[in-house]
Parts: sequence; C-alpha cells; structure tokens
Amino acid sequence: MVDLTQTFDVLIAGGGNAALCAAITARRAGASVVVAEHAPKSMRGGNSRHTRNVRSLHHGPTGVLTDSYLEEEYWDDLRRVTAGKTNEPLARMCIRASEQAPKFLESCGVVFQPSLSGTLSLSRTNAFFLGGGKALINALYRTAEALGITILYDTEVQHIEVKDGFATEAIVSHRGFPARIKFRAFIASAGGFQANREWLRKYWGDAADNFQIRGTPYAQGRILKDMLASGVQEVGDPTQFHAVANDARAPMEDGGLAMRLDCVPFSVVVNRDVVRFYDEGEDVWPKRYAIWGRLIAQQPDQVAFAINDSKAQHNYLPPVFAPYEAGSIAELAGMIGLDAGKLEKVVADYNAAVRPGTFSAQTLDDCSTEGLTPPKSHWARRIDTPPYYCHPLRPGITFTFLSVKVNDRARVMMADGTPSANMFASGEIMSGNILGQGYLAGFGMAIGTVFGRIAGEEAAKLVRN
Repeated sequence: MVDLTQTFDVLIAGGGNAALCAAITARRAGASVVVAEHAPKSMRGGNSRHTRNVRSLHHGPTGVLTDSYLEEEYWDDLRRVTAGKTNEPLARMCIRASEQAPKFLESCGVVFQPSLSGTLSLSRTNAFFLGGGKALINALYRTAEALGITILYDTEVQHIEVKDGFATEAIVSHRGFPARIKFRAFIASAGGFQANREWLRKYWGDAADNFQIRGTPYAQGRILKDMLASGVQEVGDPTQFHAVANDARAPMEDGGLAMRLDCVPFSVVVNRDVVRFYDEGEDVWPKRYAIWGRLIAQQPDQVAFAINDSKAQHNYLPPVFAPYEAGSIAELAGMIGLDAGKLEKVVADYNAAVRPGTFSAQTLDDCSTEGLTPPKSHWARRIDTPPYYCHPLRPGITFTFLSVKVNDRARVMMADGTPSANMFASGEIMSGNILGQGYLAGFGMAIGTVFGRIAGEEAAKLVRN
C-alpha cells in the first residue's frame, strides 16, 4: 500500500511519455516522485501508447536515422505547418534538444528499429520505436519502477491547491476514493481535452459528435481547466487541434494510428455533396497530413470520400478496413451513397485536367492538374483503371492546442506574467506554446521528451534547494 500521508518531492499528473520522462529525470536527480495516472494499468500511457516515432535533429547518419536533419530545415518544416504560429525561441530550443531524445529514451530501455523507408518518407527525420508506442511505454514504466518511483493507477488529479502561484497539495480520486497528495513541486503532464466532447462542442457544436478520438479516452482536460482557473496563463487556440483523416468506420475512441488513412495524396477527395474542397497533392504526407482532419471537420456531416483506382493501391500503407471496390465510378457512388452523376463528372473533370509527368510516390513530383479548382499539385494521375476504390473519411482528433504557458525551463507562467514558484508542465498540456496550428510527424514526442526532461530536472533542482 502507498502511504499518501507522506509529502513527495514531486507529483506528476499524467502517465504518458512526457510524464515518465519527467519522473525518471527527477528521480535520477534524487527526488522522491509519485506519478498519478488517470487510466488503469491496462490502458496506461495516454496517447503515447499509439505513437511510433520521435522527430530528432541529427548531424549525420545514426544507427536509426539516415543522412542529416539540421536545425534550419527542422525549423522550416515546423514554421510551414504552423504558418508561423509558434514561439520561435522555445521551438528552436526544443529542436536543438531533440538531438538527445533518442539517447535518453534508449537509456530508459526503449529500443529503436532500423531506419524506416517507404511511403512516409521519414527515414531521415524520425526515429521509430521497435514495437511501437506500447513498447515505449512499457520500457519507461519498467525504468520508473526500477528507480523506485511510486505509480498510482486509476488516479485522477482533480484539483491543485494554488496560492500566489505556489502549489501545495492535490485533491485526487484514487481508485474511486478521494485523497490528498502533498508535494514540494508539481508537474502537469496530463494531456489536452480531446476526449471531452462537451468541451469540444463549446467550439464546434454538434459537429464534435462526429469526431473520432484517436487516442486515450482519459484525456478530459480536467487539470488543464483547473490550472487555468487557478490563475495560470493560457496559450494556444482552443478551437485548434491535431486531427487527421481517419477511416470513417474506425472506433469513436482509442482507435490509434492504425485507423489513419494515407490514401489522400493519391486520390481525389469529395465531401457529402460530391464537391472537392482542397488540393490533395499539396505536399508530402509527413508535413501536411494533419491538415486533413480539420478540413473534413469543416465539411457537411464531417465526412469525406477518397476516390482512386487500381494504379494507386500500392502507393500508400494498406488500411485496416478494406476500401469499397467497384467496376465503375457510378457503381462505386451507389455503394457509398453519393450522387452517381456528380461523382462521374468530378472524376471526368479531374481526368481532363491531369497533365502527365514523372510519377514518384515519395517526392514532390511533376504530375499536376491544369485549369482545375482546387488544383492537384502533385501525384495527379487519371482515375481510369478499374477497379475503382473509395475510402470513407472522418476527422480523427489526436490532441488539442489550448495549453498552459511555460518558459524555457518548463516552469508554468501565471496570468500576471510571473513564473510559478513550483509548477511545471510537459507534453500536450503545454504544446500550444510551440504548436499554434498544424502538426509535424513525431514532433509531439519530441516536445514531450524534451520538456519532460527539463521539467523533471528543474523540479528536482527546486526541491534540493
């Protein structure tokens, strides 16, 4: 039994990668640490259970990354996907520190697989976990337990007592029973509010009922809301979220990465009214895939349909659910409930606009359309070789961007502009400092690992003084 009457050096709310990086770092620095994970043990790890990789700066080939990926290119990639809505000093600090992320995770028992090649084009930028996010989480928990970190499952931190920027104790629900935990320093690593449909409805109305929650159902945003109500400064747009094109047949919660569809760049995408609404070939998938969830969320009934033919089937990762298949566009339209005449015209107009080039699935090729609105800038090939296929799409929400403001030492900033005396944050709950919009594959893990380590180090340093 855990003695909850003791005063811990550090309390960490959350149980994913950011929380555990903070916990391990603080413990290695000599602090006594307790981790409050809202989920039961079988579902521990937050969204990190579903991750696959971390984006990492590196100056040359490593055991798991090819070539090099330097600060300016990394920054440019981030700047483009956020449209400049980012804190550049914090972002650059995170980018530079990401170089050490794989080594730190390896010190915690995480194993990386050899560099990945294929349709995602990430072998140079992203280090992939052998066994995926579940293996990552299991390794981090094994390390935490071996270090003597106290892990409380089924424990939701519901309220932090804060006075003049100083946190004193937490009110928690521990296995359904109320309890208090006293601490000297507090680290918030409990994610966003993407699984809280009531909160999502505040900004999106009834459309939120059609959003699929890709990750943990435990991301209710309770600590985020509590901290903001306690005088912590907020940052980020509450209407923004990281969302992708998910299979419309996916579970409404906890479907994870497997439900994401990679078919968009090699298709034409129409909404329920059989209207194209964006350039499917704008950019390579790892940089621009995250825009499609939000785009679909803005369509009628929050649904869309990706249409392609037999030529495209080997250009993207195979889906969990087989696509609809038909011998003609009209037959395909009937299977998915779309107007056959309209879909035939969309495909015909697209085919007529295609200008031939040299097709390349992994680079920005020269296959585009001419005179079509919206255009298809790359990977434009005629859809004319049966069978024809359709993947139904819905927005899959990963995390929200409303966050607590932090400084470069991961210390939480109060509304009056002063840093909290003893509160820190890492991971999704502070990612809005850097991600104003959009997403870059593997960057969430970089933020969690970097700021988790900083938060853990700073919290331990605080309690030693």
